[in-house]
Amino acid sequence: MYQILEELNKTTGVTGSLIVGEDGIIIAADLDTRFHEETVGAIAASITSTVEKSLKKLKSSPLKQVTIEAEKGKIFMADAGIGIIVVTAEPTVNIGLVRLEIKNAAQRIKAKESL
Repeated sequence: MYQILEELNKTTGVTGSLIVGEDGIIIAADLDTRFHEETVGAIAASITSTVEKSLKKLKSSPLKQVTIEAEKGKIFMADAGIGIIVVTAEPTVNIGLVRLEIKNAAQRIKAKESL
């Protein structure tokens, strides 16, 4: 899984990535040192849990991906089967490219999980 994250981080504008369980526990991480892994993991688990509950109320489950855009960067969260892929990125990152790379990474993680 670390290799998948390392490759994901080679995407232009991506500053780090991790896989976190639904409980907020870090499964694997290759995150920029300015971020505290456990904090990012806990926040990502909380956000995705809240979004999933909202989607169920709207009868629009399951969650595929969440993108948060802020002044200093972007955070992407997506279902990876065993947990959530969380990607941090620069504010000017190509959103479409990052989403495609996350989708590919999630498919590779799910394939490894089924072995």
